[in-house]
Parts: sequence; C-alpha cells; structure tokens
Amino acid sequence: MKSGFLFLGAICAFIGVGMGAFGAHALKKILSPEMMAVYQTAVTYQMWHALGLIAIAQLRVQASDSGLLTFAGVLMFLGILLFSGSLYGLALLNLNWLGMITPVGGVCFLTAWLLIALFTIKKQSPSRYNNNARR
Repeated sequence: MKSGFLFLGAICAFIGVGMGAFGAHALKKILSPEMMAVYQTAVTYQMWHALGLIAIAQLRVQASDSGLLTFAGVLMFLGILLFSGSLYGLALLNLNWLGMITPVGGVCFLTAWLLIALFTIKKQSPSRYNNNARR
C-alpha cells in the first residue's frame, strides 16, 4: 500500500539529518550560540515529528479510513513546515518576523498529537454492537 505520510516522514527525516549535519559542520562557527540553539531546536522538532508521520502511516495501515489520523498527519506535516521552517529562517536569514509563525506550527504539532490520542481512545472503546454480537 502506498503511503503519503510514510513518504513525507522519510523525506522530512532525510532533510532533518542533512540540516543537522549542516548545522554541526558548517554553521557552528558562523551562528551565535543563541541562533545555533534555535537552529538545533528546528532540527530536533523536525526529526521527532518526521517519526510521528511515520507512526501515523503505520497506524493508517490498521485504519485507512480514519479521518482523525489523516488530519493528524496533515497537521504534523504543516507543523514541520511552519515550526521548523520558521526557526530555520530565523536562525539562517535573521528574519525576526518568522518568530511569529513558529507558535502556529507548535499548535499544529499539539493538535496532531491530540488527534492521535483521540484516535486511540475511539479505537479502544467497545461498540455496543460488538458487545451484542459476543453475547
């Protein structure tokens, strides 16, 4: 089965590793310690949420019709773009206005994780129809 979220997760992880290596080798002497910390935060959140996208892809194997998981995946990817992307821009281009976008990405991340939690609760709650069938 083809999975867009698996693809996006793998690409985001690939880019995250590249950005991490670029930061460690090329930017360490160029960026201030404060901006290096901002850059590292972008890499860290990108990598964790790339893994989150891969997890969503795996969950969708069990529940391909889940709107909650689909929405969670979209929000997680948007979170990577907005949160990590704005921090990369802030650190590399010194575009301070990008700092206003970062919290929007954070809200995308939070909402995506909440939707995954709701999916698990919904998935585990027994249906009254299933209970009747077992009797």
